[in-house]
Amino acid sequence: MCDAIEDIQRIAAFSEADGGGNPAGVAIGSALPDSADMQRLAAEVGFSETAFAAPSGDGFRVRYFSPETEVPFCGHATIALGAALAASQGDGVFKLILNDSEITVEGRQTPAGVTAALQSPPTRSRAAPPDLVSEALDLFGYGPADLDDRIPPAIAEAGATHLVLALKDRQALTAMRYDLDTGRDFMRAHGFVTVSLIHAETAQRLHARNPFASGGVYEDPATGAAAAALSGYLRDIGWPHGGTLEIQQGQDMGQPSRLTAEFSDELGSSIRVSGLTRVMAT
Repeated sequence: MCDAIEDIQRIAAFSEADGGGNPAGVAIGSALPDSADMQRLAAEVGFSETAFAAPSGDGFRVRYFSPETEVPFCGHATIALGAALAASQGDGVFKLILNDSEITVEGRQTPAGVTAALQSPPTRSRAAPPDLVSEALDLFGYGPADLDDRIPPAIAEAGATHLVLALKDRQALTAMRYDLDTGRDFMRAHGFVTVSLIHAETAQRLHARNPFASGGVYEDPATGAAAAALSGYLRDIGWPHGGTLEIQQGQDMGQPSRLTAEFSDELGSSIRVSGLTRVMAT
């Protein structure tokens, strides 16, 4: 499997109509390559993540690699994998066995294209310590006055760990800048896959930007794992979500993306994150 780069499909997840979305590599074969080969192939593909999958029992064993490192869970690559499985095996719900958990992804053919929906690992969150928040604000050039007091800084998890910082103004989100090397050191030191910078336009419509320096990527245009972690955190603090959140991401990168998160009020329960996909030219 994957002896040549042509064996890896390229699929954009959470796309808007015929454009946007976050590109992911998807490789499905009879067995997984060794870790070094998967890391090398992910670096050659150059997308923020590539998902590698192989049949295992009644599901698929899946591992995710960025250009620089393995990550425990990647939402947009899971959505891309769901689209690839639907195309090769027909519409359905597929069990995925990750490094630390088991989830499902559903892929469906629709008139608009192939849609996919993942069910995240369980969620949990906790308040971010003040010293950590201060370090993060310095990284991005923000100050305490830029934060939205309704959504306090937090560490949120749903298969991967993210720092959540909510900003009062959309303009501050647009102005996001940071040094990649400094960001890499910060995220790896604290175990963050991304920093989830968000702005709540309304209670159910949010804008997000996700620096992914831990994986060697300046920014992700759509981040399903962070969307799940964020949704779980908002549920934890009693945010008036109404069971559904729409997350707009990638506009400031010129890659508009739309993520839909659906969930109940049961604390810690899985988040359903869905979106449209599109196959990219090789």
